[in-house]
Amino acid sequence: MNEQLWNHHPDHISDQDLTGYTVQATDGRIGKVDRHSAEVDAAYLVVDTGPWIFGRQVLLPAGTILRIDHEERTVLVDRPKDEIKGAPEFVGEHGAVPADHLSALGSYYRPMI
Repeated sequence: MNEQLWNHHPDHISDQDLTGYTVQATDGRIGKVDRHSAEVDAAYLVVDTGPWIFGRQVLLPAGTILRIDHEERTVLVDRPKDEIKGAPEFVGEHGAVPADHLSALGSYYRPMI
């Protein structure tokens, strides 16, 4: 697993609740934050990508976050909508995400160079 992808800048994910923040991809709105984790080497956002019936949840590594605008309640990420929508669906409960899921996503989201 690429630790850089799962680490976060202290200004990005913190103890502040990001639930409900809009997630903005490089080419437009992708969804809203359902929940997040600020764990060292395993920080992420769970993003709800659409309406209840048609949407699904995906997990975005913290390393994809460009910045968070708390005033506008928006998280800007460095990935296009199609890449995020194509990510493996996250089906999980609150709590720790299994290491194998984080590893698979690390391969999917490979760091941008």
